Amino acid sequence: MRGRLSVVGFGPGALENMTIRAEKTIREADEVVGYTAYIDMIRDYFPADTKYVSTGMMREVERCKTAVEEAMSGKNVAMVSSGDSGIYGMAGIVYEVAEELGADIDIDVVPGMTAASTAASVLGAPLMHDMTIISLSDLMTPIDLIMKRIDCAGQGDFVVALYNPKSKKRTDYLEKAAEILMKYRSADTPAGIVRNAGREGECKQITTLGKLKDADVDMFSIVIIGNSNTYVRGDLMITPRGYREKGRMDGIL
Repeated sequence: MRGRLSVVGFGPGALENMTIRAEKTIREADEVVGYTAYIDMIRDYFPADTKYVSTGMMREVERCKTAVEEAMSGKNVAMVSSGDSGIYGMAGIVYEVAEELGADIDIDVVPGMTAASTAASVLGAPLMHDMTIISLSDLMTPIDLIMKRIDCAGQGDFVVALYNPKSKKRTDYLEKAAEILMKYRSADTPAGIVRNAGREGECKQITTLGKLKDADVDMFSIVIIGNSNTYVRGDLMITPRGYREKGRMDGIL
């Protein structure tokens, strides 16, 4: 029997934010593999006899190897990760490991709601125009290259969503990123921070690009920095798409 490995993004964690396809895939799996914290997030939503295989942080390749080998034995395996499995998730590693092992299995990627879209919905509508997602974690990418990408985003006037903005060791990367962006846009540019987006303890703050260095930000936060047209209305952060400028709203307002 040919095995199947589904790489499932389950969104922020709550069942109501999980796609029907993601829930069905996990429910029908012979075995569910994932990071221990992610397994704990979803365990209560599925039958008590569901078989789980979990590993700790920094063991991504080991998890993927386990999932691929289980699928190679003919099982229907679900590899789970929060957010979207193809955006800083496990999809890429799964394909690489399967190639290394010469695995003759079916692999499919089940998308989920990524942290940027979840945080954006809390803030209002900050991602309504061209945007980029950049992780400030330098575990896999040199910090010089990360900051080069920040600079390019600034030149292009992109809305910027920052993942992994700060940790105990990386205390000044967010400040450096803000300084780079201020070469191209005003210090008064709106910036939104959402902590625990879509999860228990969710909270938000709207500040400015110039004040980000003093903001309360950690690894559980997503930072969204507006482009030159983003504005704040009440407690909402909005990036216009351009309808007003093109006269498409004439006669409405």
